[in-house]
Amino acid sequence: MNMKVNIAGVEWNNPVTVASGTFGSGKEYGEFVDLNKIGAITTKGVANVPWPGNPTPRIAETYGGMINAIGLQNPGIDLFCQRDIPYLQKFADTKIIVNVCGKSTEDYCEVVERLADEKVDMLEINISCPNVKEGGIAFGQDPKAVEAITKEMKKRAKQPVIMKLSPNVTNIAEMALAAEAGGADALSLINTLTGMKIDINRRTFALANKTGGLSGPAIKPVAVRMVYQVAQAVSIPIIGMGGIMNAEDALEFIMAGANAVSIGTANFHNPKVTEEVIAGIESFMKENNIKDINDLVGCVK
Repeated sequence: MNMKVNIAGVEWNNPVTVASGTFGSGKEYGEFVDLNKIGAITTKGVANVPWPGNPTPRIAETYGGMINAIGLQNPGIDLFCQRDIPYLQKFADTKIIVNVCGKSTEDYCEVVERLADEKVDMLEINISCPNVKEGGIAFGQDPKAVEAITKEMKKRAKQPVIMKLSPNVTNIAEMALAAEAGGADALSLINTLTGMKIDINRRTFALANKTGGLSGPAIKPVAVRMVYQVAQAVSIPIIGMGGIMNAEDALEFIMAGANAVSIGTANFHNPKVTEEVIAGIESFMKENNIKDINDLVGCVK
């Protein structure tokens, strides 16, 4: 039985990774999870300089998920390269995907250039960040900006480039096609949906930022639909995510057209969820006499 998948020329032992920002940079979960069993580890977003993130409170529970406005707090690329990459390199069977964030194209370029000679397998570019030079609209909400920043990343990256798409758009396929036109090697989707929660007792916003990113089971049907739409539009690999809690959820994404899946919010209440999903996919394949996981990709037409 084959669980291996090939994402833009990089072979993973199985189709499961973790969503950026939900797993630290691996070490935080190392005592709970056998990191060698995960297909790839996707790190928390890293910028060219340390970011303090947003004021607190930054997380609130919602029906069927959570809403967060962490603000991409991170230690910056220098400390990340010194501390986190060497730790991840201990797990030879697990691919390393570094998530990159920035406030301008130059910020992204600086991080990608810094990572060019590091021993990491892939880069995931978070284009849900606001472009401060263009009035704050997220890079991922304008197809021209998506194509332009993808081209810039490809010029500088030595690793395959995964563009992480924002769902907060009218036409997700248009954004996917723009990333593909810019030379993206793969896509990941979806990032969080913009949401809000009001604390009725305090008569104020539950998050200091007012709005935040909604994740968890509540967004899964939207995510599966978007993955399906994108799979019909592009020919590059897709990493699907959004509310995956178990193997059945993961298989929905794969059947919709995802070549791999990423688990996020579930890690917060079940640190071993990645191992359980991998085992569950294997069980499904055995029960249904499926020899190759890739045979299930996009089987729903």
